[in-house]
Amino acid sequence: MEGNDPNQIVLSWEFTDGAPDHYTLELNADGQSGFTQVDLNGDGTLDGQDQIAGSESSVVIPLPLHLTDFNNGRYRVVAYGDQGAEIGASTSINLISVVVDRLIGYVKASNTDRDDRFGGDVALSADGHTLVVGARAEASKATGVDGDEADNSEASAGAVYIFNRDPITGVWTQQAYLKASNAEAGDEFGSRLALARDGDTLAVGAIYESSNARGIDGDQSDNSAVEAGAVYIFSRAGGSWSQQAYIKASNAEAGDRFGQSVSLANQGNTLAVASYDDSNATTIGGDESDNSEDEAGAVYVFTRTGTSWTQQAYIKASNTDAGDHFGYVTALASDGNTLAVASTSESSSAKGIDGDESDNSASKSGAVYIFTRTGVAWAQQAYIKASNAEAGDFFGTGVSLADDGNTLAVGAYSEGSQATGVGGDEDDNSADRAGAAYVFQRNGSTWTQEAYIKASNAEAGDAFGTSIALAGDGNILAVGAYLEEGKATGIGGDEHDDSVGLSLGGTGAAYVFTREAGATWQQQAYVKASNTDVKDYFGGSVALAADGNTLAVGAFGENSNATGINGDQTDNSADNAGAVYLY
Repeated sequence: MEGNDPNQIVLSWEFTDGAPDHYTLELNADGQSGFTQVDLNGDGTLDGQDQIAGSESSVVIPLPLHLTDFNNGRYRVVAYGDQGAEIGASTSINLISVVVDRLIGYVKASNTDRDDRFGGDVALSADGHTLVVGARAEASKATGVDGDEADNSEASAGAVYIFNRDPITGVWTQQAYLKASNAEAGDEFGSRLALARDGDTLAVGAIYESSNARGIDGDQSDNSAVEAGAVYIFSRAGGSWSQQAYIKASNAEAGDRFGQSVSLANQGNTLAVASYDDSNATTIGGDESDNSEDEAGAVYVFTRTGTSWTQQAYIKASNTDAGDHFGYVTALASDGNTLAVASTSESSSAKGIDGDESDNSASKSGAVYIFTRTGVAWAQQAYIKASNAEAGDFFGTGVSLADDGNTLAVGAYSEGSQATGVGGDEDDNSADRAGAAYVFQRNGSTWTQEAYIKASNAEAGDAFGTSIALAGDGNILAVGAYLEEGKATGIGGDEHDDSVGLSLGGTGAAYVFTREAGATWQQQAYVKASNTDVKDYFGGSVALAADGNTLAVGAFGENSNATGINGDQTDNSADNAGAVYLY
C-alpha cells in the first residue's frame, strides 16, 4: 500500500505466474459474508469498466469512513485468464492496520491554551476542504482577522480558526484566525458556527455579546444589554477573510443570547439565527416587543443581496411557552426554503407528527418545527415529536437537514431506552440519558418517522444524539455521544470496553450510519479519538462534508498542548484546550 492522499490508498501487487487477461478487486465487507467484486467506477453495475487490465499492477481504493468495516473487512485481487477463468487470488488484506492512522487527522489551535474549548463547534464546506473550528473560551484581545493570538487578557472572548485542505496533496493548513470586531471578555465568540456550502461565507455566534445595537451593523461599542448576543458574518475572497456584517436581533435585549444557533443555506445568502427571546408571539411576524414568556425563544431569518443583509422574518413556535428554548438548534436546507427549529425544553406529551401541542404534561420532552418559504413568505409546515416522547428526553439537541430538505435527523441526548441499533424497543426506559436519534422523511408536505436509531453499545449516561450531521443526500448520518465511556481508539475498536468507568467517563464517541435502498439504516462505524482520554468529550460536535467522505469531530475537553496539525497527542498539560479529529 502506498500514496500520500489521506482519502485513498494504492493497493499494488505482483503476478508471478504468467500474464493474466485482467484482474478484479473484491471486498469481504465484514469479514464473514464472503467476497464480492468492487464496482470501481461507482456506476452501480459490474462490467468491463470494473476490470483492471492484466498489464496493470495497482488500483486506487477510496477510503471514506463508511466504506467498510475497517476492523473486519478484507480486500483481495483476483486474476483471470483470457477465457474468463479465475487463475489466482491474492492473500486478503485487512485495512485496519494500514489506514486508521491515515484516516485520522488531529487538529489543534495555533495558540493552544488550557480551557480554550477548541472544538466546541465545527463546520465543514460541502467539498470537505474547508474546516471551521470554534474556541468559545479563547482569551486573546485581538480583533478582526489574524491579530495577535498570544494575548490572553480577555477571558472567554472566543475565537474561530479556519483550516484548508489542499485537494491535491490532502494536506491541511491553518488559513485564518478570526476574532470579533468588538472582542471582549465573556462574549464567547465562536460558540456557534455555520458555513456556506462553498466555504466562502461563515456565520459566527457570540451568545454573550452585550451591545444594545439592533439590526445590521449597529453600534458595537455599547455594552448596556448584557448577554444580548450577536452574529458576525465573514466572507472569503481567494484565501483572504474579512468581516462582512455585524448582525443583531431586531428586538435585541439583555439576556436573549442571540446567536444561540446559526445556520446558512447554499451559498450563504439565507441565514437563520436563534435567540432565547421572551416574546409571547406565535408563528410568523408576531409582536416581538412582548416579554411575558421568559426564554420562549425565537428565530430570525436574514437574506443577503450582494453584500447587504436584511431581516426577512421573525419566527416563533405555534405553541410558544416560557422556557421552551425554541431555536436551541436550527438547520436550513440547501436552497434556504426549509427550516428546522428545535425546541428542546418544549413540554407537550404529543407523539409523532402534528399532535396536540397544547398539552404540557411531559416537561422538556422536546419538539422540532418545520417551516417553509414560498417567495419571501414563511409558514409552519409541521410540528414533530419523537415516537416515544417523554419528559426529560430533550428531543432536538441535534438537528440536521439533507440538502433537499426532505430528510431530517434529530438527536435526543437524554432519551432513556436500553435498545441498541436501529428499530429497537423504544419504550424501555432502563438506560437513563443513553440518548437516541430519529430520522424523518418528507413526501410532498407530509412528514413521517423513518427510523429510531440507538448506539450499538447504548448505555445510561452516554448522551448519544448530543450532536448530529447528515451528508448532502441524507444517506449518511453521524451522531456524537460526548459522554460515552469506551477506552477504544480509532475506528472499529472494542465498543464494549467501559473500563474508563462512569465516575471518570466522557471519553466520547461518534457513530456513522448509512441508509441503503428504501429506508434501511445500519451502523457502519464506531469512531473514537486517536488519543482517547477521560473527559475529552469527543463527539460534542460533529460535521460531515456533503458526500459524507469527510467527518470532523470536536473534543472540547482534550488536554494536549500541541499546536497545528498532527502534533504530539500525548502531552496532557493543557486541560480543556480542545481538539478536532478528521476522518
